[in-house]
Amino acid sequence: PARAERASPRSRPIPKSGEMLPVIGMGTWITFNVGRVTSLREARLQVLKTFFDLGGRVVDSSPMYGSAEAVVGWCMERLKDNRKQLFSATKVWTSSESGGREQIADSQRLWGVPTLDLEQVHNLLSWEEHLETLLALKANGRLRYVGITTSHGGRHGEMARIMEAKPIDFIQLTYNAVDREAEARLLPLAAERKIAVIVNRPFRGGSLIDAMKRHTLPALAAELDADNWAQFLLKFIVSHPAVTCAIPATSKVAHMRENMGALHGRLPDPAMRRRMARYVEAL
Repeated sequence: PARAERASPRSRPIPKSGEMLPVIGMGTWITFNVGRVTSLREARLQVLKTFFDLGGRVVDSSPMYGSAEAVVGWCMERLKDNRKQLFSATKVWTSSESGGREQIADSQRLWGVPTLDLEQVHNLLSWEEHLETLLALKANGRLRYVGITTSHGGRHGEMARIMEAKPIDFIQLTYNAVDREAEARLLPLAAERKIAVIVNRPFRGGSLIDAMKRHTLPALAAELDADNWAQFLLKFIVSHPAVTCAIPATSKVAHMRENMGALHGRLPDPAMRRRMARYVEAL
């Protein structure tokens, strides 16, 4: 059974459709904001190719991330064989409704896709106006899924109210072994409302994993088939039954390989999750 688990990348269904997504995706905040520098774009191309080669699908970006969407689109032009594999997840981030429509159209052009898979209201900015637009686009077949996001543990109360009132498909929030506020309300509510969950900042922007790497990987990591701290921390996140996908960002192929290793092997049960959280907190 353990060998079988390693052979098959772990996936979870989008609750409202049943479409399967690998539990490890890819973020592009900071890492893909490299402008037009060809050498840097080519390095990101290798990161994205490695992601796809190891079974990845979900790539998350935003107009807020500088040139990241343009760089992803540039990479996808050169990864034509992976276009069907890509699950495009981006955001609308502007205060005006008309500006939002323009931004959505621009994102679609930059990604080079006929239809964006997921469009999210970034950090709930002007969410009332943008959700109306996004839901209309979805109804007209011009968008597949609609979501909302928050980060750094903020605005959970407002997000919960939207989840209860609006027919959204996804939420995106911060969750990791240290930042666990979402366990109290948002993750149970997502399960109840059949809303998919994307987890951002799984390594706290890199600071969490940098802190952990100063310490020896604990013996309990072997019980989870976790070969490094990245896999240990990611397996804590994706073992929560309400989580659909985590999106660590990286600019290095070696780190991408480490992250994608969390698609395989055993996951912790609730008792093991508590042990993992206590261990990380103690460090």
